[in-house]
Amino acid sequence: MIKLNQNGLIPAIVQDNKTGDVLMMGWMSRESIERTLGSTDLWFYSRSRNELWKKGETSGNSVKVISMVPDCDSDVLLIKAEASGPVCHTGQESCFHSESIAKVPQMEKEDIGPGILQELYSVIQDRKDSKIANSYTVDLLDQGVERIGQKVVEEAGETAIAAAVGKSDRLPEEVADLVYHTLVLIAASGIDLNSVWQTLASRRG
Repeated sequence: MIKLNQNGLIPAIVQDNKTGDVLMMGWMSRESIERTLGSTDLWFYSRSRNELWKKGETSGNSVKVISMVPDCDSDVLLIKAEASGPVCHTGQESCFHSESIAKVPQMEKEDIGPGILQELYSVIQDRKDSKIANSYTVDLLDQGVERIGQKVVEEAGETAIAAAVGKSDRLPEEVADLVYHTLVLIAASGIDLNSVWQTLASRRG
């Protein structure tokens, strides 16, 4: 059993089969795991490009997979491999060639992805429990499921119209409004959001 995260991905650590040196870390999806196991090539999933990619496809420095082992919690993979050349895109043998961190460094958040849905739902749940003042979400929740349902219908109509008349510049905002109000409806109805993800997963393929 392999445990994928909420985005359907699992981190994979690549280790040199002979030296034991850690070479790199990448993200794998169900599809990239299947492709890797079906060959000796190493496949990852690019979160920035939303597509599968084969290690060495661009640089020519291929990686031959020897074994793939999950950790004790089955939510991280350890891949032992043999590299034909430098693994890091900088030309270094390993991606972990920077100096050791001695103090807390500056940090930045990665580009927003689908995980924002879970984060937004957590905020909605917090508003539901805290009832803080001057919050649109709290006001909406106080109006009840029927009113929230009406808002979902309104936002769905606006989204469909924007798409139908070709207002592509407006579509992201309209879809965002629809998704937000749908999440509020789910929270107000007392439904576990995971049940929605599980239903979607059951329809995969």
